[in-house]
Amino acid sequence: MKFCIVEIDSLKCNLQVITLQAFVQRCNATVIFNTNEKPFYPVTVNNVDLHRHFVEVARNMLGGKNIIEMQPIMGAEDFSFFAEAIPGYFYYIGMINETQEQLEPGHSPYFKVNEDILPYGAALHASLAVTYLLEYHSQLTTQKGSCHDEL
Repeated sequence: MKFCIVEIDSLKCNLQVITLQAFVQRCNATVIFNTNEKPFYPVTVNNVDLHRHFVEVARNMLGGKNIIEMQPIMGAEDFSFFAEAIPGYFYYIGMINETQEQLEPGHSPYFKVNEDILPYGAALHASLAVTYLLEYHSQLTTQKGSCHDEL
């Protein structure tokens, strides 16, 4: 189960079964699902086709040895709401610089961006967008002179 919003709503409904089963056995059970205090964030799931696209573009641009696939993590992101609505892809850009101090996690108040990596991230982001448009939307045509596109 990947716990999208629909599945969580179904799970909340099924939690009543626990309390009713306890009642039938002359016991008490309480289930607290604090979605009012702490809203539910769905799991961030990358689109399979966009993953293939990312790996291809990133390998061509950065070299295969520089692409490291991560194990799934339990983090929650606002991005997951977008990825449930339209195909999405969430990725990290490595920032390790062995001459600098150890990196802190992204949401830590001590987190420092390695600014040397920003041009690589911007280039990767642009390459992903441009190659996606060229590969998947090449059937779109524009009138000559109607846009200012240097590509």
